[in-house]
Amino acid sequence: MEPLLDLKITLLTAGTGSYYCGACMRDNALARELIARGHETHLVPMYLPLQLDEERVDEVTPVFFGGINVYLQQKYGIFRVMPRWMDRLFNGKGLLRAVAKRSHLTSAKEQGEMTCLMLRLEESNLGKEVDKLVEWLERDGRPDVVVLSNALLAGLICELKKRLQVPVVCTFQGEDSFLDGLPDPWSGEAWKEMAKRVADADALIAPSAYYATVMEKRLGLERGAIEVIPNGINLAGYEMAKEGGRIGYLARMCHAKGLGLLVDAFIHLNDPSLRLAVAGTMGGGDGVYVAGLQKKLKKAGLEDCVEWLPNLDRDEKAEFLQSLSVFSVPVTYPEAFGLYLIEAMACGVPVVMPNASAFPEIVEEAGCGILVEPNSSKDLARGIREMLGNPDRRQMGEKGRRAVEDRYHVGAMAAEFENVFGKVVSK
Repeated sequence: MEPLLDLKITLLTAGTGSYYCGACMRDNALARELIARGHETHLVPMYLPLQLDEERVDEVTPVFFGGINVYLQQKYGIFRVMPRWMDRLFNGKGLLRAVAKRSHLTSAKEQGEMTCLMLRLEESNLGKEVDKLVEWLERDGRPDVVVLSNALLAGLICELKKRLQVPVVCTFQGEDSFLDGLPDPWSGEAWKEMAKRVADADALIAPSAYYATVMEKRLGLERGAIEVIPNGINLAGYEMAKEGGRIGYLARMCHAKGLGLLVDAFIHLNDPSLRLAVAGTMGGGDGVYVAGLQKKLKKAGLEDCVEWLPNLDRDEKAEFLQSLSVFSVPVTYPEAFGLYLIEAMACGVPVVMPNASAFPEIVEEAGCGILVEPNSSKDLARGIREMLGNPDRRQMGEKGRRAVEDRYHVGAMAAEFENVFGKVVSK
């Protein structure tokens, strides 16, 4: 089917407050490309302002369901009848970002309660927030299609379809790790509610075949119910690596992303001639975690062999990746995709990644790296040592670059989304 042209598309993307949020960067790149392809596209932040490594495609769009307003309106009746100009005060970017920095202090119980409420919006006290979003969407003419950046927003599907009479597309981006981390009974309740809500979406999309299978099983969906559209990046500025001789990491500086495993692997290598460069976001409670790793490196006599580079912008990130000889983010949880992997491949850097999650389908197909035993710092060290000594390392990096040019760039991603939009709008 030929994709429809000149669509009005709204992407609702959940701001996390993180400077290096792969889903938010995916959404921003997708919105920019859809605009370039002739569609009127709005990127609408939910909960928190988007913190990106490049300019946001739609700077004037306000935040909806701002985290402070959601909390106050759910807890205290007076805030449900406050004038909207007061809501706008609570949605100030500076205030929301200040709250985001303290989000790690939010209790698991509160996270569980709010997650279930957002999935059961009609049972919540957030009707005013729903009204504000729908009225804004209608103001300049309703969109032809609404895209939800992740299924934690699935509580909006029925309301948007009923009030706007438009199809809703829901994408998946790592919801399982978040929901499984909630305490009982909210984890189980959220999974059950999500299964009911996503069934009303006009299309479901996952970024990898691995994650499509995971979510089909967890949500009780038929095999093939979720389409696969890999995430893509804008290749501008990503050039082939200059063989800088460094082992590199680019992701949030936290345990879940496997930074501790990589530090332990570097210690196992025990080679003062090697250099490890760690880049990415460091927020919330990450500083304490990083300090512990630095102490461990100092004890091993390797502290001067490691460079720490938090919160790089897009140009700095590309320059960083081009300085690497090997790249690794050995995540410890089931990763739905891993945009950082594609960014390294775009710079022609060979990779050493866990033989788990979405990584095999990306790395093996591209032939751009080595897969190692998950959660094993010793096997990770072996893989890095093997890669550093591999005479075909440059060729592996070139294969990774070609894979991004063929499949993992934003143009390919947008074209596949257009095909989905054509199907759901034509219904």
